[in-house]
Amino acid sequence: IKLEKILPREEKIKYPRCTAGKRACPPEDCGGVGGYYNLLEIISNPSHEEYEEMMEWLGGGYNSEVFDPTKVEFDNPEERLKNIL
Repeated sequence: IKLEKILPREEKIKYPRCTAGKRACPPEDCGGVGGYYNLLEIISNPSHEEYEEMMEWLGGGYNSEVFDPTKVEFDNPEERLKNIL
């Protein structure tokens, strides 16, 4: 994450918020960095023996190039701290 600039606060907007980004995040439980690269290789090749299985696991589709800032969720850091202290 890179902070590029601080914008003036807008009325009726919930903060924090994400305004832009690049590429989708890896799906949960895909096996770390290596598993993610393996997943991308498999779904880029419809003739791969694991293609159908991976597409089903992904719920029918996944596009690593798409980023939707409205899907970014922020949690409460105070709640996180309560769980580890």
